[in-house]
Amino acid sequence: MPETVAGLVGLAQEALLLAVAVSLPVVGVAAVVGLAVAVLQAATQIQDSTLAHLPRLVVVAIALAIAGPWMGREIALLAERAFVGG
Repeated sequence: MPETVAGLVGLAQEALLLAVAVSLPVVGVAAVVGLAVAVLQAATQIQDSTLAHLPRLVVVAIALAIAGPWMGREIALLAERAFVGG
């Protein structure tokens, strides 16, 4: 457990970087699928809002199912370092 202010600042910085790292795969997949659907909608001139959200929802759910164990493991390791000092 970090006792100094510098240790706490370092831990907070590590936590913020971890938050970005674990969210990046899901946000990236959602952005790519959203762009692909937007291009498809522009090409076909179909402007249905359900068409825009459903593929993104499915792909994000799949990405969370695949990357979820890694995300949980990384967060647990950070919590262990924060609270136990390991």
